[in-house]
Amino acid sequence: MEFSTADYSIFVLLLVLSAAIGLFYALSGGRQRTVQEFLLANRSMSFLPVALSLLATFQSAVAILGVPAEIYRFGTEYWFLGCSYFLGLLIPAHVFIPVFYRLQITSTYEYLELRFNKTVRIFGTVTFIFQMVIYMGVVLYAPALALNAVTGFDLWSAVLTIGLVCTLYTTLGGLKAVIWTDVFQTLVMFAGQLAVIVVGARRVGGMARVWHLAEQQGKISGIDLDPDPYVRHTFWTLAFGGVFMMLSLFGVNQAQVQRYLSSRSEKQAVLSCYAVFPCQQIVLCLSCLTGLVMFVYDHEHPLAPSGTRISSDQLVLYFVMDVLRDLPGLPGLFVACLFSGSLSTISSAFNSLATVTMEDLVRPHCPELSESRATLLSKLLAFGYGLLCLGMAYVSSMLGPVLQAAISIFGMVGGPLLGLFCLGMFFPCANPTGAVVGLLAGLAMAFWVGIGSLVASMGGAATPLANSTMPPPINLTTPAVLATTLLTTTTPPPSPTGLQKFYRLSYMWYSAHNSTTVIVVGLLVSLLTGGCRMRGRVLVLP
Repeated sequence: MEFSTADYSIFVLLLVLSAAIGLFYALSGGRQRTVQEFLLANRSMSFLPVALSLLATFQSAVAILGVPAEIYRFGTEYWFLGCSYFLGLLIPAHVFIPVFYRLQITSTYEYLELRFNKTVRIFGTVTFIFQMVIYMGVVLYAPALALNAVTGFDLWSAVLTIGLVCTLYTTLGGLKAVIWTDVFQTLVMFAGQLAVIVVGARRVGGMARVWHLAEQQGKISGIDLDPDPYVRHTFWTLAFGGVFMMLSLFGVNQAQVQRYLSSRSEKQAVLSCYAVFPCQQIVLCLSCLTGLVMFVYDHEHPLAPSGTRISSDQLVLYFVMDVLRDLPGLPGLFVACLFSGSLSTISSAFNSLATVTMEDLVRPHCPELSESRATLLSKLLAFGYGLLCLGMAYVSSMLGPVLQAAISIFGMVGGPLLGLFCLGMFFPCANPTGAVVGLLAGLAMAFWVGIGSLVASMGGAATPLANSTMPPPINLTTPAVLATTLLTTTTPPPSPTGLQKFYRLSYMWYSAHNSTTVIVVGLLVSLLTGGCRMRGRVLVLP
């Protein structure tokens, strides 16, 4: 299927407006002449744009592509993830935000030096850089892959277009440009998803019929209270395992914390956390409804031509192009929706990576660096990370299904970072040695389980599409340790035992498992090395 002129016009308009916002903030106000203005928007933002930016940062093309495909394949069980949003946002609002905001820090990892020492801070910073560099590669590759699949648009031209436009407005406009482009791109994402749901439901007889047919086919899931952590999705896995994943994102991740710190007051920062809760629920509902409409539509109008293969990452775009084929401009709107998700996420990554590199790795070694030079260096760092992101997109092209690959990265790396901050805030007896050893143990455990899960999954087959005679291709030729949890098969494999069973741990428990490892090992090592000698600079929660 080919894009029309109207579709390309909408797509180009998205890129032009995003770049224009960056140029506006580069040429207005303080013109990004100070580090605080470039990295923290002069701490002048109100709660609503911050909340929409928080939403957009991790509501990327990964979720827009992955969640509907998840619902299409396995039913609405994933919808229960919304239950985790309550604690996953309430705890950051009343535990993490007060600590970070009152310290008036720029990098989250400054807390680790205040609580432990400089070594722990460096370990935390390097771990975060590793996490975000890999994740932004996944996010950049996903929409380009989708665009290539449905329109024939050159894959790497799309990657370069997204990466360069995002690098431009992030480097020129700073955090304020990133936040306001996030607001604009969030509205585009809502519009794109709504257009697909409304048109698709109308073509199959309305949303009531969609729900009825999906229920008949067993796609409307009940509450599965199975406590087994090896079951991929249950109520407990999603509602409670998801809390730890949410905390690793909205509690201690620099990209999110930086938005809290850009608020004009602590109250505004807390309100932004409250405001993002209903927005998250709406986005989850839209994605799940898209999956249900796609399932019913596929049964009546098969999406996959006989004998062809469609990967789960491309499935949603085939559905969109088929549903919207007679409505010029709307396919372009949905692809703009995908690109908006990608732009908002990687722009946040560039800005946060520039922040931690500047504040944690450069300034401590160059204390006499002038404000103008520090600002220029911050911009160069953002630009450099933009170029690095393009390289990581190639690595992402080697991964399997996009949704679980991305979530697995945050579980594998985000979990140990969450454990490190919890160790410092909740356990006064923890010392620097325990913190470093605990973090390393958590990372080792994360990659042990991750790599083991990948190897254990390599012998399995992927789930075929509902109306497809052939299974979707899954790239297993490269030992990509990030794609740790592959889609399960419709026929349950023999029950694994020993380490094989351990490798079957649900990917939704990765953050909880790895953060707990950091805390337990950190406390044991701290007690064995004499505990923490309380000094005035040690900061823990009362």
